[in-house]
Amino acid sequence: MPSSPAAVSSGPCPSPCVRLCTLNEQDICLGCGRTLADITGWSKMSEADKQACVARARDTLIRLGRPLPHLTQRPPGRA
Repeated sequence: MPSSPAAVSSGPCPSPCVRLCTLNEQDICLGCGRTLADITGWSKMSEADKQACVARARDTLIRLGRPLPHLTQRPPGRA
């Protein structure tokens, strides 16, 4: 049984890109939280790697104090 909602796959993992592509000094996108290597390698990643990448990106944005775009799911019943 999966330990988190991210472990449940309901289809292809969408790109976390929010079209706010600005890299900081560590080559981390301030829009989506992915590294430059993650961004350029996205199309070649497996679905599991994409899910892990999105989770890392979310954690990076939290650590940087940046807003979380659509990387997190809304609670059920909320629009």
